[in-house]
Amino acid sequence: MQPVVVFDGICGLCSATVDFIVKRDPRGRFLFAANQSDAGRALLAERGIESADVSTIYLVEDGRVSSKSTAALRIARGLRFPWFLAYALILVPRFLRDAVYDWVARNRYRWFGQRETCRLPTEQDRAWFLEEVGPPRAS
Repeated sequence: MQPVVVFDGICGLCSATVDFIVKRDPRGRFLFAANQSDAGRALLAERGIESADVSTIYLVEDGRVSSKSTAALRIARGLRFPWFLAYALILVPRFLRDAVYDWVARNRYRWFGQRETCRLPTEQDRAWFLEEVGPPRAS
């Protein structure tokens, strides 16, 4: 299975990040699933991760799950030049990288907005999504 990025489908920053990845992934290496979608929930549940926590991005790749800054850097590694160079930041201790990640995650809705419904793929990028998603489900 291709690597799958599981993201918060109602977060403005997260949706912009998906658009960023799609434009810089000419090989179509990554697939996407909103955390609020059935596919996203199932993918995380199969790996013992609670899908109600939408504060992080996950990368499911080769049977393992990366989260937070590690997921972001592993995604960058799969993009074209110059973005794959960001992977060098993996040398920064994880606790420092994740502290910055957590700070942005705590403020993302205030800074980048929140959508009423999950990000829907356009006709052109539909092939990158495991399934189409609708409005988030009530918990």
